[in-house]
Amino acid sequence: MRTKTIKKNKINVVTLGCSKNVYDSEVLMGQLRANDKEVVHEEEGNIVVINTCGFIANAKEESINTILEYVNKKEEGIVDKVFVTGCLSERYKPDLQKEIPSVDQYFGTTELPALLKALEANYKHELIGERLTTTPKNYAYLKIAEGCDRPCSFCAIPIMRGKHKSTPMEELVIEAEKLAKNGVKELILIAQDLTYYGLDIYKKRNLAELLRELIKVEGIDWIRLHYAYPTGFPLDVLEVMRDEPKVCNYIDIPLQHISDSILKSMRRGSGKEKVNKLLNDFRETVPNIAIRTTLIVGYPGETEENFQELKEWVSAMRFERLGCFTYSHEENTHAFNLVDDVPEDVKMQRANEIMEIQSQISWELNQEKIGKEFKVVIDRKEGSYFVGRTQFDSPDVDNEVLINAEKGYLRTGDFAMVKITGAEDFDLYASVV
Repeated sequence: MRTKTIKKNKINVVTLGCSKNVYDSEVLMGQLRANDKEVVHEEEGNIVVINTCGFIANAKEESINTILEYVNKKEEGIVDKVFVTGCLSERYKPDLQKEIPSVDQYFGTTELPALLKALEANYKHELIGERLTTTPKNYAYLKIAEGCDRPCSFCAIPIMRGKHKSTPMEELVIEAEKLAKNGVKELILIAQDLTYYGLDIYKKRNLAELLRELIKVEGIDWIRLHYAYPTGFPLDVLEVMRDEPKVCNYIDIPLQHISDSILKSMRRGSGKEKVNKLLNDFRETVPNIAIRTTLIVGYPGETEENFQELKEWVSAMRFERLGCFTYSHEENTHAFNLVDDVPEDVKMQRANEIMEIQSQISWELNQEKIGKEFKVVIDRKEGSYFVGRTQFDSPDVDNEVLINAEKGYLRTGDFAMVKITGAEDFDLYASVV
C-alpha cells in the first residue's frame, strides 16, 4: 500500500510575441505530448517554459516582466522550475543568465532538442507536422521557412533566427494534411519572409508552386499569406491568388516607409517607384485584393517632410489594412550606428496621425460593404455575438464581423453567408443570409 503520492509534473508553456513563436510553442508541446508529458498552454503547471520575444523594446520588456513573474512564483514555491527559450534568450542569453540567475536554464531559438532534454523528453525526428495547436480549431499557422537573409537596417531578426531556411514542400503538405484531419480549415502561411521561399533548396522562388500543392489538401478551404517582402516579389503568386478560390485575396506585405531616402537608409532594396508599381500590379491582377501593410515612423533622420510624404501616400493608397510602429533603436543592427534623433513623443504623435488617417479610410471602405453578402468563418462567440471573419481579414489584427447570437445558432469553425447590416472603423455587423 502506498504511503505517499508522487506529484506528476505538469509543463506550462507560455507564449509571447508573434505567430512564429505560437508555431514554435505548438511544436514543443507536440514533442512533449509524444513523450507522454502532461503539457498545458498558459495554464497552471509546476514547470514553466517561457517562449520569449526580443524584437523591439516593448516586446523585450513584456518578456522580462514575464520571466520575473515566474521567477517570483518559483521563489514562493508555487512553481518548481522555470525555463526560458525564444528570441530574447537567443539574443541576450549571457546578460539574462547574469541578471536573472534564478531561471533554471536558457535556450536559444534552435535548441529545441536541448530544451526537451532538460524537460526529460527526447526529440522525435519522425514527428513531421505533429503539433498541439493553441489557436481556435478552424485555423492554424503553417511556418514555411525560418530565418531571414534580408539586410534591413532596423531589424534584429537575422541575429535571433539566423539565415533563411525553407522547409521542403512535401513536409509542409504532410503537415497541412494532419492539420486538416484535426479540423483546421484555414492555413495562415508565415515566415520571416514568404517571398524568399524555395530559393535555398529549389534555386528559385517557389511560393506559387507551394500554394498549388497546398490547394490540393482536402478539408482546407482558405490559405492566407502573411509577411511577404516587397523586393523581388514573385508575381506568379498573384495569378494563383486570382485563379484559385482557396487562396484568400489577402496579402500582408510590410512596406515600412515610402520616402526614398528613408527606404535607402533602411536598406529595403526598393524605392517609392518600385513599391507603387508592385501595389498597382497587386490591384490589377487581383482587383478585390485586401492589402495589409505595416509602417515604421520615427526612424533615424525622418524629417517632417519625410513624414508628410508618408501621410500623403497612406491617404492616396487607401490600404485595406494598416498597422504602424514607432521605431525601436536595436543594438547590433545597422541602424544602431545612426543617431536615434526623433523624440519619443514625436514618434508617438506621428504613429497616431497615421492611424487616424487609416481609421477614416477603414470606416469609408467598410461603409461600402453595407448591403453586400460575404462568406465568413466563425472564430468564437463573445457576449451576445458570434465573431467571424471574411477572407479579407486575418485573426487578431484585422476587422471582425459581429453576428447577433440571439437570431440563430452558428458553430465555431463553420462557414456562413452573411449580409452586412452596419459598419464601424474596424467592425462589421451582419445577419445570416
